[in-house]
Amino acid sequence: MTKKKRKLKKKALAIITVTLIIILLIPILFLNKNEPKTAKKESKKTNELGDIAKKIDFYKDDYTDRYLAYKKANPNLSNEKVIVNVNIGLDYPYYENVQKTKYLNTSYIIVNKYNSLDSDYVPSNMEKIDSSFSKGERLMVDYAQEAFEELARSALEEGYNIYAMSTYRSYEYQNSLYNNYVSLDGQDKADTYSARAGFSEHQTGLAADVCNKEQPYTEFENTKEFNWMQENAYKYGFILRYPKDKVEETGYMYEPWHYRYVGKEIAEYIHQKNITYEEYYVRFIESKKDINKD
Repeated sequence: MTKKKRKLKKKALAIITVTLIIILLIPILFLNKNEPKTAKKESKKTNELGDIAKKIDFYKDDYTDRYLAYKKANPNLSNEKVIVNVNIGLDYPYYENVQKTKYLNTSYIIVNKYNSLDSDYVPSNMEKIDSSFSKGERLMVDYAQEAFEELARSALEEGYNIYAMSTYRSYEYQNSLYNNYVSLDGQDKADTYSARAGFSEHQTGLAADVCNKEQPYTEFENTKEFNWMQENAYKYGFILRYPKDKVEETGYMYEPWHYRYVGKEIAEYIHQKNITYEEYYVRFIESKKDINKD
């Protein structure tokens, strides 16, 4: 092989080597170029809501886009309120984005227009409320039944009459009740005051509609017993479940007669902070594991 040919061969090998190196480096360079952009994009999303991801422990990373969209639609809300409302599900219409509720057969269970129960769910350990404090045969989960009787007995000692007129309802009963309301008022109006089957708190065995001795439950707000409940229900583990100023959060009109057992500690916190169970749940319960009955 001549000297000239050897030089050409070396030159050709060098060109081939450089070409192969370039081919191998292109994907690496491309990936390195794009990675900072993605990270920067995610960082920008978080920064649009401030440093809430670091400060609020119930912030959900996979909800970031939902937080941003809700904040854009509700610019006057604080970042914390945005996170609370989205975690409740309020960025969706009622009865959309529904999930099966957790913590069955505990006082921590939540049932509303975003958290449902199966049609065959029946709470365990239900007991009859003493007939001295109920209108007809009324059932509640045993620890809620005991708490209600203690509440009603204490009220009676102070000269107030508190009766449970509606407590546990089966899926089938609620379905019939709701359909009757729809036939009377139409679905849109019925949805403001009655739960669809599978979405009723009464199916948990932890809720009680109450009245006094003389007046119907719909007049309960105008009774001295209502005032007593406002001041004392939380001491026995009960909260006013659907307050007047919390219609958006609960999804229901104001019901001064509807009370729910959540346990004394939670009830006291909700009473002091004037929040709904939805707000408490997404702040303190939803992210926790291995929660036992109160």
